[in-house]
Amino acid sequence: MDPTPVAPAVIAHARGLVKTYGTGETTVRALDGIDVDFARGRLTAIMGPSGSGKSTLMHCMAGLDRATAGSVVVDGDEIGRMSERQLTRLRRTRLGFVFQAYNLVPTLTAAENITLPLDIARRPVDRAHFDAVVAAVGLGDRLSHRPSELSGGQQQRVACARALVSRPAVVFADEPTGNLDSHSSGEVLGFLRRSVDDLGQSVVMVTHDPNAASIAHRVVFLGDGRLVGELLDPTAGTILDALRELS
Repeated sequence: MDPTPVAPAVIAHARGLVKTYGTGETTVRALDGIDVDFARGRLTAIMGPSGSGKSTLMHCMAGLDRATAGSVVVDGDEIGRMSERQLTRLRRTRLGFVFQAYNLVPTLTAAENITLPLDIARRPVDRAHFDAVVAAVGLGDRLSHRPSELSGGQQQRVACARALVSRPAVVFADEPTGNLDSHSSGEVLGFLRRSVDDLGQSVVMVTHDPNAASIAHRVVFLGDGRLVGELLDPTAGTILDALRELS
């Protein structure tokens, strides 16, 4: 008899997470008591219609926004209890970020953009890890180029490499392929998945694209600020079926 598979450890979780905006009759409850776990060494996609709370959930998990109520624990630490200085240090040293806008510094080369988080934190660059990340994103011949000399896909791959070079506990990616064509999207998504499979990274990705979400180990679905479903080992087809059922 095959042994029962062991569930992966949890790298981040939320309990009773609530986020509201506004007051009185204009109050909007963006998150409405969410309990969710994100697994270490896995890629989890967050999906849902516009206004479902998916980006708000990611921002609260990443310490970019403070929850109104509930708790968020990332890599063993309760971030709701952190001061702004502690949160800044957490984001700088233990979290990685990839956004739809590449957020590269235009005056820096690709190599300098990649190492920027380490330079700001005054941490040494692990050259072996840097080389491994650069090789994984296929940017070895573009390191001396500035963002204006790179395609959109190459710029986003620089952003991915920057997110990974500090060996963060979690990488949070918010619509990372939203500004890319299908070919560049495939390159970036392939790299994010390889960062999990080959480098042991943990990734949480917000996306509206079933094809993008299909690279994940697990998809969680939000609706009206609540967790309304999940799907393991998804395909684009099973994701579309799930979205139809949820709608």
